[in-house]
Amino acid sequence: MFSGIIAAVGHVDQIVPRNSGVRLSIHAGGLDLSDVALGDSIACNGVCLTVVDLVPSGNPSGFVVDVSDETLRCATGLAANAPLNLEKALRLADRLGGHLVTGHVDGIGQVRHFAPTSSDTQGDWLLTIEAPVDLAPFIARKGSITVNGTSLTVNTVDDRLFSINLIPHTLQNTMLHTLTVGTPVNLEIDVIARYCERLLSYTQS
Repeated sequence: MFSGIIAAVGHVDQIVPRNSGVRLSIHAGGLDLSDVALGDSIACNGVCLTVVDLVPSGNPSGFVVDVSDETLRCATGLAANAPLNLEKALRLADRLGGHLVTGHVDGIGQVRHFAPTSSDTQGDWLLTIEAPVDLAPFIARKGSITVNGTSLTVNTVDDRLFSINLIPHTLQNTMLHTLTVGTPVNLEIDVIARYCERLLSYTQS
């Protein structure tokens, strides 16, 4: 589990094809890897991935993960040189600064608007995303949503479009400032909404 509070911004250093996916060498940026062991989970742009190697060749601040074809089909943002929001898995004693995030991408949205809310480009920015039709019912005003691994609060909802206000701290400490109109983003809905939908739709035979 994760909180959606981004610890560092890294990037994909190298991609090596595998029989059923790819192996990624990731530069960890400022992420502290001193307590990371093989088999640990790190969320990369909201995708929970397992560390299979540490300190890859030529990269003293990096780790390696294997990504399956299924994950590549369901997620975006794992391309060569792509910036990555990084977060290590939670400990039970950690503060939950965002919301409970599983690292399992539910779908891919698309940026429809991204611009400052005023003439001050160093201030807040408004981000509007179009959600896939099957995820739209799970997105609620003032509810939580994960965008590329970042825990965010939904400001407005209009059918499949939802908007988020990004403060300067979030822009400076995540890769979200690199987004442009048309960029695909990984979305994970609130896990509570997912279970509520299952309970409401289940009928006992």
